[in-house]
Amino acid sequence: MVVFPSNKAICERLNGMPCSTMRRHLARLVEAGLLQRRDSPNGKRYVRKHGEERVAFGFDLSPLYCQSEEIARAAEAVREAEERVRRLREVVSLMRRDLAALAEFGDEMQPGLGIWDQLRDKAILTARALRRKLSIEDLAAYRADLEALLDQARNIIDGSETEEMNTNDARSERHHHNSNKESIDLEPALEKSGAAADVPDVDRNEPVADVDEQDTRHLPKIPLHLVIAACPSLKTFYQGEIRHWHQLFDAACHVRPAMGISASAWEEAQRFMGPEQASIVVSAMLERFEDIRSPGGYLRALTAKAVAGEFSCGPMVMALIGRRSAA
Repeated sequence: MVVFPSNKAICERLNGMPCSTMRRHLARLVEAGLLQRRDSPNGKRYVRKHGEERVAFGFDLSPLYCQSEEIARAAEAVREAEERVRRLREVVSLMRRDLAALAEFGDEMQPGLGIWDQLRDKAILTARALRRKLSIEDLAAYRADLEALLDQARNIIDGSETEEMNTNDARSERHHHNSNKESIDLEPALEKSGAAADVPDVDRNEPVADVDEQDTRHLPKIPLHLVIAACPSLKTFYQGEIRHWHQLFDAACHVRPAMGISASAWEEAQRFMGPEQASIVVSAMLERFEDIRSPGGYLRALTAKAVAGEFSCGPMVMALIGRRSAA
């Protein structure tokens, strides 16, 4: 267990490390008890053989060997601690983004409440703090604060939007079953005729730039993380990863045919809601699929409300979260 390289050989193996630096590191390893010096009478490092016996002068590695298991456990503990910090930092970052999005969404739904400014300030301060290297205790404190604010904001939004959603659902059901019952039931006929229920005629040759401008006005303010939490059924039918809006759109395109929604109804919804909000609507409809008699007709009816400026996907998502909480 005794090795005897020269200082020059050690420095070469360390990619040309200066000798003074190498000697300083060796001294620290000796102080830490990981190495022991076995000096020769003249201070040189070498090996001498006497018959079958071998005497070496240099660095004894037996302390390092004896402590190898302890060192491995300590290294694993350090890696686990770093992984916990990394995961907690990622959670805090996601919560911070959710907080900022909920502040904008809540201010739109219930303007004038002081809590929205509080949420914005907390999101900004958290973003600044995440630029630094925070300890696990600091990150846990930020997580607790953010969780409390998110719960408070969601309770406020959930209470108001669930009531609004129930009212809108009741009004929509009366409209579907009474004044427009036939159009909702006959989605295939609508698809053949090329006309959307309650959706005004649109010039199909309209420039694409206008469609892009329409989409940008309908970008959702509700966080994607909240949508995924409210619509767990989506993961059952779509095995891909959903971490960004374009992935949610891909999932909605995947499940749309299986739900019986025609291509024309889906294109119309994208045109007037924007692809992100249309994807949220399809995901929310999947959660209530058993309660919806004609998904294609229901999507056309919601598209008509979007045309009139009377639709927001937020109430649908919050109503689903309210139902899951009540269950």
